[in-house]
Amino acid sequence: MKRCSWCGDDPLYMEYHDREWGRPVTDDRTLFEFLTLESAQAGLAWITILRKRDGYRQAFHNFDYQKVACMTPDDEERLRNFDGIVKNRLKIHAAVTNARLFGDIVSEYGSFYDYIISFFPDRKRIVNDIPDEKQIPASSPISDAISRDMKRRGAKFFGTTICYAFLQAAGFIDDHVNGCHCKQP
Repeated sequence: MKRCSWCGDDPLYMEYHDREWGRPVTDDRTLFEFLTLESAQAGLAWITILRKRDGYRQAFHNFDYQKVACMTPDDEERLRNFDGIVKNRLKIHAAVTNARLFGDIVSEYGSFYDYIISFFPDRKRIVNDIPDEKQIPASSPISDAISRDMKRRGAKFFGTTICYAFLQAAGFIDDHVNGCHCKQP
């Protein structure tokens, strides 16, 4: 069975690749999870975040963005001592800030999915032709536009590269290499 080589032979990475990465997500809780995890990943290996995913679920109310949006500075300080997540003060604060922003976007658009897909031509996901992994982009005009709008709204740790990784993870963009068993039409 052919799969993208970036996941190597780590069972956790392979399961993430096979069951999640690039598969379309419409659920706001899952989209907030990917937004939070991708933001936490900035400057780190994705496998580091995958290994801490359960800790993030525990720390951030199973990614209930409404509960995270109500977290206080005391809650943020408490999380700086929690071993289950990356303890970076700015990234913890970003999760809370982004939860509030996420809620504002849901109120405005009806769902975070509707907000994100509104940036795509004809509101359709993109399946890229990727002959080999060296041709997977790190950003796109769409991730540039979304990141710019999110930053304008106050988002933290959501530059165009992180945004593009979010779009890949949540299946708005399918960048599985050609021939990978997970490539979707």
